[in-house]
Amino acid sequence: MLSIARTALRTSARTSARAFSRPVGAFASLHTLPDLPYDYNALEPHICEEIMKLHHTKHHQTYVNGLNAAEESYAKATSVKEVIALQTAIKFNGGGHINHSLFWKNLAPASQGGGQLEDGPLKQALERDFGSIDAFKKELNTATAAIQGSGWGWLGYNKKAKKLEVVTTANQDPLITHIPIIGIDIWEHAFYIQYKNVKPDYLNAIWNVINFKEAAQRYAEATK
Repeated sequence: MLSIARTALRTSARTSARAFSRPVGAFASLHTLPDLPYDYNALEPHICEEIMKLHHTKHHQTYVNGLNAAEESYAKATSVKEVIALQTAIKFNGGGHINHSLFWKNLAPASQGGGQLEDGPLKQALERDFGSIDAFKKELNTATAAIQGSGWGWLGYNKKAKKLEVVTTANQDPLITHIPIIGIDIWEHAFYIQYKNVKPDYLNAIWNVINFKEAAQRYAEATK
């Protein structure tokens, strides 16, 4: 009787672990590298072609590959311990994929309106919450440059406070406390080839190719 009980307990534990590690419909499809909405040289002279090509085809692709591999392992996991062990890889690579997919749309060539902030709800909100557009840029640049190691600087919308705020995240952590409006990649692969270790020069230059139209659309969606 005791042997039967132990066997049932082991079977139940294995079944529970499998159910926990493979929720219905989880990770059903592979993630893919999104196409850029412009050519690799379209952001020059502010972000050079070499950076864009390496950043997109090598770095972002690595996050996509890593996320797919981690999710495949997750789907095959047979214990809670295995599932927990995969969380770091899923967070890092998943965050990298989310952040970069947003980042590419955050940018636009000058010929497509890059760097141009038109009057409207976003501009008015920035002036309300930061005092001026220049003050907003300075605050975001300062916070982003101060990140130790690698990470992201964000303009995020605080749904609870109903205001725009500057936020930073470490490594490839996605922004989940706010709705992302603008994200700036401060990993060295985003700027080092062109700007070396002079982060302020990169941060000042990137405003010339920020896609404020995309940011305005995100803000409109966030404030609905």
